[in-house]
Amino acid sequence: MRPEWDIYFMKIAHVVALRSTCDRAFVGTVMVLDKRILTTGFNGSPAGLPHCDEAGHLIMEGHCVRTIHAEANAIIQAALHGVSTKGSTCYVTHFPCIQCAKMLINAGVVRIVYDQEYRIDENTLDFLQLANVELVRVNGEE
Repeated sequence: MRPEWDIYFMKIAHVVALRSTCDRAFVGTVMVLDKRILTTGFNGSPAGLPHCDEAGHLIMEGHCVRTIHAEANAIIQAALHGVSTKGSTCYVTHFPCIQCAKMLINAGVVRIVYDQEYRIDENTLDFLQLANVELVRVNGEE
């Protein structure tokens, strides 16, 4: 059976997450506009630096700070290659943290489709609502 677009792109986000180098959470992101993939991102260390699976986790305040989040990496890839994300949809395996939510807002994302409800907080929800970003939850592993 042919999957609906949201399921299709979420499944791709789950495949992208397989490249993650921090085993605390395997997160993948796919940025899409008009049913075309603009960029992808996964959580991992900055280019050329050791990854968690090589050097171990760098934990501060309960978070591994060795890595860049998947959403940020997708936005960075778009910037590096001159791809606008204005008006796009972000498919992400885990609900974005507040920092990533703010970056997605500033990157012009109008819709976030996520799978796992990971650390959802009211401030993040408020920011996204105030910015009129549509939130949709789908199961991408069906």
